[in-house]
Amino acid sequence: MTNNDILRRIRYTFNLTDTATVNVFASAEHTVTKEQVIAWLTKEGEEAFTPISDTEFASFLNGFINTQRGKREGEQPEPEKKLNNNIIFMKLRIALNMKAEDVIATLALVDFDLSKHELSAFSRKVDNKHYRVCNDQILRLFLTGVQKQHRPEESGE
Repeated sequence: MTNNDILRRIRYTFNLTDTATVNVFASAEHTVTKEQVIAWLTKEGEEAFTPISDTEFASFLNGFINTQRGKREGEQPEPEKKLNNNIIFMKLRIALNMKAEDVIATLALVDFDLSKHELSAFSRKVDNKHYRVCNDQILRLFLTGVQKQHRPEESGE
């Protein structure tokens, strides 16, 4: 999944307007324009499409954490220069204040079983022998489950 895909899904799931999306970035002390947001949300292949960089998307996720849970005291975290699905998954878990049981229940909504051990493997350091890569399918299923929780009327049930 691309950063743009994930941004589109988060924006839809949480019903964020262009202005609200700009405010999420501002919450992480990152300034963007409405025009940039619109370009990032444009479908790939269309003329106005612009890919969102890892650093910009990390700023969005940091801002999403701040808007969902409140800004933490002191200096704000620096956005990562390189993102992967594990980092994105972890930041979304933090923003949504989800414990392992919550994530497992969310994945169960889309008929996907994941054990606590498998889930904790996503949060480990890369050099840990129990580290596991969070693939696109798991991240996509997680986002679909979150969408079912936050927009149940539009998830086809």
